[in-house]
Amino acid sequence: MARGYARGRERDAAARAALQPLAPGERPLALRLSVALALFIAITNVVLLLAGYEVDGQRPSTAGSLIFAGLMVAAAIGMWQRRYWAVLGFEALLGIAIVFAAISLMVASNLTAAALCLGIIAVSAPLFWFLIRVMARIQLPARRERERVG
Repeated sequence: MARGYARGRERDAAARAALQPLAPGERPLALRLSVALALFIAITNVVLLLAGYEVDGQRPSTAGSLIFAGLMVAAAIGMWQRRYWAVLGFEALLGIAIVFAAISLMVASNLTAAALCLGIIAVSAPLFWFLIRVMARIQLPARRERERVG
């Protein structure tokens, strides 16, 4: 078993060594798509609020909708500036969306609900996966600098 762990550690070390920090101004496709998705969610929330959209016969809270839209805009700005915290926060939201969509899929009562759940999973899961590498590349310069100093 120890030999298997050693091989895994070697493979992890090789993957880390192959990572290159993001070049100045570089924004990988997953990062750009995440920014676009965050802005789309923010704009859609505000438009639905202004249009008087109702959920289960009630209008959603104006303050809650605007706060969430503001958070999505802040996440988009932070991700565009390649801030680790913004990518990590959006990654958490994607993970929550995937889990809720998967659970909702199990109790979907019609084809529209099932299609919506599958659509959320189909969009969120690949972005979640590809943002992991982006986060590693964002964090890389600081980590390499600490290794040189320590």
